[in-house]
Amino acid sequence: MEVFRAIVLGVAQGLAEFLPISSSGHLRLLQDGLGWNEFGLAFDTLLHVGTLLAVVAYFRDDIRSLVAASFTREPARAHDRRLAWLIVVATVPTGVIGLIGADWFENAGLLLVGIAFLITAAALVVAELSSRRSVHDATGLGWHSALLVGVAQGVAVMPGISRSGATMASGLGLGLDREQAARFSFLLSGPIILLAALKQAADLIGGTAELPSTLAATAGFLAASVTGYIAIAGLIAYVRTRSFYPFAAYTALVGTAVVVWQVSAG
Repeated sequence: MEVFRAIVLGVAQGLAEFLPISSSGHLRLLQDGLGWNEFGLAFDTLLHVGTLLAVVAYFRDDIRSLVAASFTREPARAHDRRLAWLIVVATVPTGVIGLIGADWFENAGLLLVGIAFLITAAALVVAELSSRRSVHDATGLGWHSALLVGVAQGVAVMPGISRSGATMASGLGLGLDREQAARFSFLLSGPIILLAALKQAADLIGGTAELPSTLAATAGFLAASVTGYIAIAGLIAYVRTRSFYPFAAYTALVGTAVVVWQVSAG
């Protein structure tokens, strides 16, 4: 049963990390709603590392170019160098918000999680209504715009607010088309997932966090990696011709159901 639950949680993490439906919100619903509480934050972070592996695998050429451009002043690499710095700039407010509010957000009640799902739905709808045809790719963003995207990503530390949804909605509002917004969102996920993993690794070393059995941990990790890769490829293909409205409808339904459940139970 432990391995089965680990796989289910891994699939939920892999799909919901990149689809704009909130992976942390779904994990909370599975863990608290179904009583699957034997897995702690260290396991959640392991699942996030699985999705990080999916990002690295899918965007390996992009990442290689960004890293190489960061260590050279060649004019030919100016585009990649600017994109790399935009990712760094956007990561700063995310990290600050995460450090300040992570404990509160992670312990928020399910009623607040349900409300957060509704916020995700509203953000996707507003982004679609206010979006316009692409005026530039991600490197056309100003530094202040990158900071705004980073703040949106930081707020998504709240379960129910989708990280990818928040960053893609911000990108749409700032003039990116859906595909450009999705690619920037996925590249932006790498550093913050890595930072979270390092924090949890420190907790593991300090003995304050524990992983499940090796078999369950491995099964969950692989499930998150494989489904994460599929979700990235699928969403990038999807957004080329379709809107985010179906995801808005889904998160609105989930949020409404959770709010009704919690209000009626309380």
